[in-house]
Amino acid sequence: MKNIIVTLSLVLFALTANAERVDMKQAGADASGKSLNTEIINSTIVRLAKAGGGTLFFPAGDYLTGPITLQSNITLDLEAGATLRFSDDPEQYVPMVDIRYEGVLLKSFHPLIYAMNAENITIKGEGTLDGQGKYWWNECHTTAKAMREGKGYINKYQQMFADVNDMEHLRATTNEDWSFNLKYNFLRPPFIQPHHCKNVKIQGVHIQNSPFWTVNPQFCDNVLIDGITINNVPSPNTDGINPESCSNVHICNSHISVGDDCITIKSGRDLNGRQAGRPCENITITNCTMLSGHGGVVIGSEMSGGVKKVTISNCVFDGTDRGIRIKSTRGRGGIVEDIRVSNIVMNNIQREAFVFNLKYSRMPAEPKSERTPVFRNIFINGCTVNGVKTPVKIVGLEEAPITGISIRDVQVQNATGENIIENCHDIRIADFVIDGKEFKVE
Repeated sequence: MKNIIVTLSLVLFALTANAERVDMKQAGADASGKSLNTEIINSTIVRLAKAGGGTLFFPAGDYLTGPITLQSNITLDLEAGATLRFSDDPEQYVPMVDIRYEGVLLKSFHPLIYAMNAENITIKGEGTLDGQGKYWWNECHTTAKAMREGKGYINKYQQMFADVNDMEHLRATTNEDWSFNLKYNFLRPPFIQPHHCKNVKIQGVHIQNSPFWTVNPQFCDNVLIDGITINNVPSPNTDGINPESCSNVHICNSHISVGDDCITIKSGRDLNGRQAGRPCENITITNCTMLSGHGGVVIGSEMSGGVKKVTISNCVFDGTDRGIRIKSTRGRGGIVEDIRVSNIVMNNIQREAFVFNLKYSRMPAEPKSERTPVFRNIFINGCTVNGVKTPVKIVGLEEAPITGISIRDVQVQNATGENIIENCHDIRIADFVIDGKEFKVE
């Protein structure tokens, strides 16, 4: 047995030692930003993957590219001064591929960086990934305007979405009319979206101008996101880091300023998410700073597969619309539980510091069932807030009150609005001081 172990170790060492590191500029990639490098990047990935893996190294320069598909044992390494600049031509991102879009499994544009069923994939370095999102943002605004004005399809891609997706299935598994959605919504590609992958690492890089959600691992296990910077301001729906239906995710030492939620934990929407049946669990978020964003750390609203065992600690939210936000609505189903938040500093929060809301959308009342979302066992401790409208908002459902929330040791200064507490019980609040007065739930 000992000899077998030694032999395997030597084989693994040999594979690692022989992994090729390709200098992409020397390999022929254009570093002037004028010519597309899509083919040389993806063909190099395929070649290295067939040989067991390797690294694509990008020295300083401007590398224009279309979508990149990662495979197992592949690393993208960007030197300081190197920029991978992604084309804003939508033709580069078709044919459409299987993704999850806002919690719904469907076909849409190829993500800028994509992987399916891969292991040991890494994006690292001190360089920049630029999604050139302005075109995509403008199309989003244009389609929203078309909806307000009652117009129909405005470009061929929306018709393409309708053609490649099973509209009746989408309608049956979500609480939405997808014929209407695809008629008036321009579904943009996410930036980095690995699917069903293991051992995913994103480390050090600067990411900017994402067309849509930025770092969005889905159905992945063992994900490390460490020391990255995300800047997507100003822009629509460009969430920073969104793990969906993932396990064992570690997010740390990162700086985020975006056009939607900074970090969001999700697990699918409505019946579509419940059928997928995979929660987001074992998540740690620590030592991060969040500036512009709708929420600092958010859970939901797409949490139909459940979210559990999450810790959020040692973070600063400075100027986000909300601080800690957990949201859902009737029809989602799913359970959010075993959440711990500690040592958070918030400053200049535009709306709520802590919000737990089961009426995120205006769904009509219905009997309690598997469609009913549940929040429970949520603990918040040791936070300071300076400048906020509403310190605490807790809104449960009449048929399913929120239970088991504990908040203690919180200091709030310069609050301008009142707390909102509706349809909840077993809410324990202690040592919660707002402008010198202790807040208690009656």
